[in-house]
Amino acid sequence: MKSAAQLRAEILQLVDEYYQERFAGHSFDPGKDTIHYAGRVFDADELVKLVDSSLDFFLTASRYSDEFETAFAEFFGLSNAYLVNSGSSANLVALTALTSPKLGERRLRPGDEVVTVAAGFPTTLGPILQNQLVPVFVDVNLGDYTAIPEQIEAAIGPKTRAIAMAHTLGVPFDLDKVMRLAKEHNLWVVEDNCDALGSRYRGQLTGTFGNIATVSFYPAHHITMGEGGCVLTGDELLGRIARSLRDWGRDCYCAGGENNTCGKRFSQQFGKLPAGYDHKYVYSEIGYNLKVTDMQAAVGVAQLGKLEGFIARRKENFRKIYAMLEPYQDRLFLPHATPNSDPAWFGFVLTVKETAGFTRNDLTSFLETKRIETRNLFGGNLLRQPAFMNIDHRLVGNLANTDTIMENTFFIGVYPGIDDRQLEYIDSVFSRFMRGERLS
Repeated sequence: MKSAAQLRAEILQLVDEYYQERFAGHSFDPGKDTIHYAGRVFDADELVKLVDSSLDFFLTASRYSDEFETAFAEFFGLSNAYLVNSGSSANLVALTALTSPKLGERRLRPGDEVVTVAAGFPTTLGPILQNQLVPVFVDVNLGDYTAIPEQIEAAIGPKTRAIAMAHTLGVPFDLDKVMRLAKEHNLWVVEDNCDALGSRYRGQLTGTFGNIATVSFYPAHHITMGEGGCVLTGDELLGRIARSLRDWGRDCYCAGGENNTCGKRFSQQFGKLPAGYDHKYVYSEIGYNLKVTDMQAAVGVAQLGKLEGFIARRKENFRKIYAMLEPYQDRLFLPHATPNSDPAWFGFVLTVKETAGFTRNDLTSFLETKRIETRNLFGGNLLRQPAFMNIDHRLVGNLANTDTIMENTFFIGVYPGIDDRQLEYIDSVFSRFMRGERLS
């Protein structure tokens, strides 16, 4: 009779063999394979850890979640990293944390203003509205697609209490300007770092400048858990609040399966509850249940070991695509980093010039027909989206560049799954289009 440990070892060995048979060794076929804009890149380690976690049958957050949170916090040099079920949930937790009564007079209240951009993903904006705050929109630059620094300063008024923006497609926004303004005006800073895991500004990782930051582990992102995200902060109070919001709003901070970590489980007074009410059932925030499963975290642990290599490959692919497309700058705005930054590029973003002689849709239709995936820069101008057309907001200047992005901008992939053969194919397809070939 084999022991459970022996059976587990045999199962995991078979999983490794399954990976080799099912997933390993595929080479790109330009006649039929699609070059995706992004995607999961993995090997046997992800499958082995995933199955290993499933064999515990703990299901909710457990040992792999703890391992990931510890390692991820160490990567950033921060004290708190809390896994949630998506990057969008991370944004919700991060913004909502700033409304907690525990923050006293600094808490955000309904009607307070938050500086942000309209050229981006909706779940950067959504939590501002969900917390009854008022977004103040500034325009972005073409080329780096981050907020125009002078407009950020102009946006700050008597009701402004925070700045919450993304490092769009991996490009850090002007953190010198933002952090200076935050200090001068006592503003909170939320870094949406979902596109920018591994990006640096003046050598420092993005996600470590503001009060609180977020990361996404959706398959399109730098590492993946399938679904998943993380809230990061070096502020112990914000960390405690974020964890509470993730975990139903409870005041207790015991890990799953643990009891009485604080040593005062039945000896405290909260609200109007009876003295000594069980601390595990005291709720100090209006929270959610946004935890990951340990199976997701197991995949994340395997992915985290590959992160530095993934970042390097994204930068290399970006450089190679830039060299391919540099001859077409008379027709295309090519992407560039902001000053003092070193992006871990999410994608290769292009804006078709008005004088190009073709439209974005002409080019993207051609690329898609040739099996090269494209994506718009997310929601374009979010104020023109059905969900956001009638929201309460304030505008600084106009959003001319944001509208240009809505009409003329798209991106292709630089993710580590794109190899040199695929890059050569991308080069050939762009060349054919630029020489005048069109869809019949």
